[in-house]
Amino acid sequence: MGFKSYKMIDPFGRKISYLRVSVTDRCDFRCSYCMAEDMDFLPRSEILDLEEIDRVASAFIKRGVDKIRLTGGEPLVRRGIMKLVNSLSRHKKSGALKELTLTTNASQLYRFADDLAGSAIERINVSLDTLNPETFTRLTKNGDHAQVMRGIDAAHKVGLKIKINTVALKGINDNEFDEIINWCGERGFDLTLIETMPMGDIGNLRYDHHLSLSDVRKRLEKNWTMSQSSYSTGGPSKYVDIAETKTKLGFITPLSDHFCDSCNRVRLTCTGTLYMCLGQDASVDLREPLRADPSGEKLASAIESAISNKPKGHDFEIKSGENIPAVARHMSVTGG
Repeated sequence: MGFKSYKMIDPFGRKISYLRVSVTDRCDFRCSYCMAEDMDFLPRSEILDLEEIDRVASAFIKRGVDKIRLTGGEPLVRRGIMKLVNSLSRHKKSGALKELTLTTNASQLYRFADDLAGSAIERINVSLDTLNPETFTRLTKNGDHAQVMRGIDAAHKVGLKIKINTVALKGINDNEFDEIINWCGERGFDLTLIETMPMGDIGNLRYDHHLSLSDVRKRLEKNWTMSQSSYSTGGPSKYVDIAETKTKLGFITPLSDHFCDSCNRVRLTCTGTLYMCLGQDASVDLREPLRADPSGEKLASAIESAISNKPKGHDFEIKSGENIPAVARHMSVTGG
């Protein structure tokens, strides 16, 4: 028996149809813009089990969410992750979900590519900020570049559609964008460039590495023929078509040109905390009502209350000489 779907409309008239689920705050990388090198991860006792994540996600689907993205941390380090993927796949097969996707750093992708291809996941995002092995090691602290490439190749081979996400970092990878576009084009991958976001204390000055993507785009237009695209994945990326590669290039600009007016998403952490905005601290605890009431009525009420309090937008700002994050939590906690 299928779900009867409801629409969730926030106070600003935006339909909430996209749920991002962080299945773990843990990650096998320590990317310098994302988290501190010496992180304190959550105790397992605070983490929702996979069945509980499924229950919360299903409650959102019942209320009009038709796209779910599994994130982390690194989702593929969560034990039993395919159990959750396969369970949620039923909603895609029933038509309740238009899309079930996953974002990964690809470190474990070689192990999971076949299983993911056999699920309802047809498209994945791979976070890859450089093609240079030395730069990769420096950025991730302990990442294995060859293993990541092995994972990407495995996923490509089994037919998963791949989009590469690259955080634009001045003085680190800003000399690689043309190379990355060409590399993606040769493989038929779309690419999205992302401005760094001021989340969590990472122990260094983000301003030193911040790049405005409006400036990056002007530079890229000298080497590539770009035309505005109407393509959308339901997320914040604005796309152009690149004539030379026949692929798409997206820009996510939370600072230089924010996308709050069209925000259709909320974020669930692995502890059951729901954040209505990536750049605001306001949150609602869904774990307590989930566990207190097997009928799901308290959970439904908490979800509806959360949506009714979704803020208009974030207050991201990066200033020269400052190392004060807009929000204290790291990106890995919320799921980017």
